Amino acid sequence: MTSIGEKFNGIGMTSTRTRTRMVERLREQGIKDEAVLAAMAAVPRHIFVEDALAIRAYDDSPLPIGAGQTISQPYVVARMTELLRAGTPLRRVLEIGTGCGYQTAILAQVAEEVYTVERIGSLVAKARRNLRALKANSVRIKHGDGSADLGEDLEVDGIMVTAAATQVPTSLLLYLKVGGRMVLPLARHDEELKGVQLLTVIEKAPSGIREQTYDAVRFVPLLSGLA
Repeated sequence: MTSIGEKFNGIGMTSTRTRTRMVERLREQGIKDEAVLAAMAAVPRHIFVEDALAIRAYDDSPLPIGAGQTISQPYVVARMTELLRAGTPLRRVLEIGTGCGYQTAILAQVAEEVYTVERIGSLVAKARRNLRALKANSVRIKHGDGSADLGEDLEVDGIMVTAAATQVPTSLLLYLKVGGRMVLPLARHDEELKGVQLLTVIEKAPSGIREQTYDAVRFVPLLSGLA
């Protein structure tokens, strides 16, 4: 794992000490995967937000990144990464919803390759700048519609969707290896939990698809088309 944070150390609320406190808080919140915690410690979250918001970068809250989108709160980023890893190494990961590139950078710390897709052109440009600054050379970014077939010859160990789907995107499951996992926020339709988004793990087992739900979350919706 490459340590990339030192070059971007700031002062005060953007310092290494502040990032260390964030990691300590994640431990207290129940994140146990040491590889994920190390990734959260390594990646400087403050470079992914606007300068005016940098002092809030390590708060446990989402922040706006433009185009009506947000960077997820650190706990959600760590939790989704932990669920995707499930304690095992990842070779190739597909991410749907690059945003500003922060979750992408975390994934690049725990996987050998990351292929990420973003539908909003201005965010593609922003993510490219951020990831280039970090020299995240294992990442490939595509401006595309992640809600549909990507038209790629691709096989991955894990898929992370960072926007809320109303149903499991079966077109993406085609890219998932047997034994692989998809993590996504999925809106529930049953009467008791109607409209609630739950972090959901879809595992592609030899016998079929297995599904398990976890934390309640709030994400922007997974939309189709390019912007």
